[in-house]
Amino acid sequence: MPSMSTIKTVCVYCGSGPGTNPLFVEAAIALGKALAENGIRLVYGGGSIGLMGAVATSVLDHGGSVTGIIPDFLTTRENALTRIQELVVTPDMHERKRLMFERSDAFVALPGGIGTLEELVEQLTWQQLGRHSKPILLANIDDFWEPLLALFTHMRATEFIRPTLAVEILKAERVEDILPRLRAAAARASDSTKQLAPEMARRL
Repeated sequence: MPSMSTIKTVCVYCGSGPGTNPLFVEAAIALGKALAENGIRLVYGGGSIGLMGAVATSVLDHGGSVTGIIPDFLTTRENALTRIQELVVTPDMHERKRLMFERSDAFVALPGGIGTLEELVEQLTWQQLGRHSKPILLANIDDFWEPLLALFTHMRATEFIRPTLAVEILKAERVEDILPRLRAAAARASDSTKQLAPEMARRL
């Protein structure tokens, strides 16, 4: 069974904008600090603006390590953060997502837009289909993800999410609860399903 030290890297999905609520940026900064203080490397989308920039800069400011993975066409639009320890520029979005998956032990979704939602749902889909058992957590800052959670409840009620295709969606309203919940989930997971199946990786 994995130990608490299993989680050495966390992928954070989040917006390239700050959002309208100051609590979103505060949460990103606090999460970055927590990752750095716990010796956990951040894997993220590589940008320097919005919540992406806030979480990465906070990790760096508190002595932590960051890997940014960004497709070539977004390096200018999202202002790639060049002071991080590792910046990987990919030819396309598919390669970006594959590398973010491979390099991460767990996933956290801070508030964000369509891109954040797409990345989150893809990981939930792979988990639902048994392709991995890495923890996935919604950082439900100021109830940001409540509409999505209500949709999941509706999907269960209408049996489009069936008991045989269950997904485990972790949730934390407070940043300080994020790492303990990820670690607890990792301890429950089996090593045998931690890796993305080769045929799935080839299709990304």
